[in-house]
Amino acid sequence: KNQAAWKKRKTRGELIRISAAVMGIEFSYAAETAFVSPILLKIGVDHQHMTFVWALSPIIGFFLTPVLGSMSDRCRLKWGRRRPFILLLALGVLLGLMLVPNGENIGYALGDCCPKTNVTSFEDSKEPSASSRPWGIIFTALGTALMDFDADACQSPARAYLLDVTVVEDHGKGLSTFTIMAGLGGFMGYALGGFNWEDTVIGLWLGGQVKAVFTLITFIFIICVVSTITSFREQPLDVVEGDANSALGMKPIGSNSESDLESCPLQREKLSYGTVEDTGQQNGHIDKDAVTKKNENDQDISKDHNKKPETILSTEAHKAANPSLTQYLMSIIFMPKSLRILCLTNLFCWMAHVCYSLYFTDFVGESIFGGDPKGPEGSEVRILYEEGVRFGCWGMSMYSLSCACYSFVIERLIKKFRAKTVYVGGLLFYSIGMFLMAALKHKISVIVFSWTAGVMYSTLFTMPYLLIANYHATNIFEVNEKGERLSGTQLRGLGTDVAIVSSMVFLAQFILSICMGYIVSWAETTTAVVTVAAFLSFCGSIAATQVMYLDL
Repeated sequence: KNQAAWKKRKTRGELIRISAAVMGIEFSYAAETAFVSPILLKIGVDHQHMTFVWALSPIIGFFLTPVLGSMSDRCRLKWGRRRPFILLLALGVLLGLMLVPNGENIGYALGDCCPKTNVTSFEDSKEPSASSRPWGIIFTALGTALMDFDADACQSPARAYLLDVTVVEDHGKGLSTFTIMAGLGGFMGYALGGFNWEDTVIGLWLGGQVKAVFTLITFIFIICVVSTITSFREQPLDVVEGDANSALGMKPIGSNSESDLESCPLQREKLSYGTVEDTGQQNGHIDKDAVTKKNENDQDISKDHNKKPETILSTEAHKAANPSLTQYLMSIIFMPKSLRILCLTNLFCWMAHVCYSLYFTDFVGESIFGGDPKGPEGSEVRILYEEGVRFGCWGMSMYSLSCACYSFVIERLIKKFRAKTVYVGGLLFYSIGMFLMAALKHKISVIVFSWTAGVMYSTLFTMPYLLIANYHATNIFEVNEKGERLSGTQLRGLGTDVAIVSSMVFLAQFILSICMGYIVSWAETTTAVVTVAAFLSFCGSIAATQVMYLDL
């Protein structure tokens, strides 16, 4: 019965329910990116050190995410392989959602100095210092790291769960639904942050703007995750492995038909979502020439050792599909030029996007509204800053909405204008938008030019993976000086290459976390945030002109 349900085509409503978790994740992202930097600045952390907090998650994620992926691939729990990890990582996000808005109060309970505000003379009030609130900073930073890492890591099993419980014919529709749900989640999450909850009963009851937003998003996140993990049962790993083994050659040598070779990857696709195990497959296809050579070698071996051919083929196929960690690392170190350029382009893109997403509301509060996050509670500069943060949330809401809208048309744009034009054009569009925002520094520019960020984000989530899939489908990774295409000779996996390119987000966030604080301190203005974003996106557009596009 479950097998029959799994093989059924899914309706749009069912795909929405399966993808609900990513909407909840984007809600939490919205709260995190909009309020964490202002919260840290308010409790006494300066710009130079505030950015270091954002370095914690990429350090953890760079090393731990592949391990979690491998554990998920091998998970034999009755509940499935993906849902236990979705739930585990969701609990981490929930803990972060509770710690970030309450870190300051936890610090006071543990002995941090509580500020005494003089309501008649703000000039005599001292700015908060980091040394007076160590516990508050520690718990806020811990909550930030938990929420940032777990939200990032939770997307992989959530996407893999979507692919696991849908048939191949629904994958395209399912992934587009996944992206749209992510965009809508971000849009509504930032809109919640842009609304002034302090003037409502909810805000007064929950304790202010930040706590109201985080509490509401916590409940929304729980509903979204529960909706996903209760939607459909997963296929047990034993069933998936049994199907994969039958497809991988549990037949005598010489019986490998065209349909056998093409059915194999569809089963292997269910085993992993981009970790070490993926290296044995190339865009879901085992190289047919390689299989033929293995058949010939196995026939020679069988004559000498009197072994059954099907056993040998099954063993060899299993080795090919499960490369060692050494082979995995070597495929990262020795990448073809096409992938190195794609990684460089993606690195610039992520750095440009992280500049916007992590520090944008602080830029609006300080540079556009003229506020000060360290101003005394109730002072004019503090009120202006908080208004700016809320207004910045509306700008980021527009960015998420534009991402969802652009995702509807990007495929048609690629078909009409070709991939290179769409890739380079999307990055230049964002670069120009950020440059104009930095130059004008007007409220209207916050709303209008934030739409360019959505175009870039959609481009960032689409183009690199489309190109990688094309490289693997054609098995062409390089072009010589004469323009002739060269077939790949190195064993490369689609999942591995996707993971390599995706890991640029960790490197980008780490680099910016180390550098951005110093840049803002040196420039003495948060306008440097969007200026750097414009410059990095321009560098990405230059790198994108050197990417190998083949026939796209």
